[in-house]
Amino acid sequence: MKKFFSEIKGHLMTGIGYMLPLIIGSSLVVAIPQLIALAMGTPSLTEDLTGFLGFLYQVQQVGWTGIGMVNTVLAAFIAYSIADKPAIGAGFVAGAIATSTKAGFLGAVLYAFIAGYLVKWALKNIKLPEAFQQTMPLVILPFLSTLTVALIAVLLASPLAAINEGVIAYLRDMCTSGTNKVLMAMILGAMIGFDMGGPVNKAAWMAGNVLLAEGIYTANVFINCAICIPPLGYAIATVVRRSRFSQSLRESATGNWVMGFIGITEGAIPFTLVKASRLIPVNVIGAALGAGIAALLGADAVIPPLGGMYGFITMTNGWAYLVGLLAGALFIGIVAPLLVDFNVETEADSSDVNIDEIEISFE
Repeated sequence: MKKFFSEIKGHLMTGIGYMLPLIIGSSLVVAIPQLIALAMGTPSLTEDLTGFLGFLYQVQQVGWTGIGMVNTVLAAFIAYSIADKPAIGAGFVAGAIATSTKAGFLGAVLYAFIAGYLVKWALKNIKLPEAFQQTMPLVILPFLSTLTVALIAVLLASPLAAINEGVIAYLRDMCTSGTNKVLMAMILGAMIGFDMGGPVNKAAWMAGNVLLAEGIYTANVFINCAICIPPLGYAIATVVRRSRFSQSLRESATGNWVMGFIGITEGAIPFTLVKASRLIPVNVIGAALGAGIAALLGADAVIPPLGGMYGFITMTNGWAYLVGLLAGALFIGIVAPLLVDFNVETEADSSDVNIDEIEISFE
């Protein structure tokens, strides 16, 4: 059973990995025209604009189109990961129908797994005469998987849409309610800081992008804030208590200033592995604290927010984002060298951290 769930996680991570460039590229294509319009004194881009602003509106719509394809690409490559090319067509259909029926992320993932595993089962169990073997990957398997997705989507469209819309409504309410917003920010921040690119981190990141596809951008503000905090925190720590760090880690910290600025949590991994049992909690608290402060001070977004420190320019109350980010980083920068001497060798006790579980991936 453990092997099966590990396999499921691998297929989901593959789908997310292929979806990542789509989210990043599309978000930038939405955000940059909006920033140019704001610089020109236009608060929002609408279809009635003409001239250069009308051009910016058209460009921005391309980005929105990409964001609208999130479920489609996710489902397609989950199915592809499970059963290769014979399943990818049904995967695309699965994601598209999940979006059009408002089954959302939940429907896309469910339909994709059904399509992928159906094809995998069929490859093992359906035996045709030699003369018909070539029709299996091109005709029979795509037909069976797409038909199955169609039938299930029709049967489950209403209940899945109700569940998805209920969850989205609840999360939307959390994003607008003061106390709930801070709580959500701290939970997402803690998840981001926990394993620096691993499964828990990616779960939070994926949750933010699911909401982004539904037009809710608040969660991404807190996620982007938390992503910057661990690498920036250790860069600050090497300045605050330089003597507590080995020469190699002081040199690594130079790159951490950059990774903290652009938002790459993996920059914190070499520091965290020195004493993971103490430093993972420090990372979690620092990232949660920073995201919580940003939420408390009113950081928000009305367009898909950019990541990194410079992302504040795409946010409402961007100063609150920066204050939260710096507060979380300062917490790590001050507390980490108080708890750990970074001149010692990397902690070898496997009970503290499983290095294989740390997944190097750019947010």
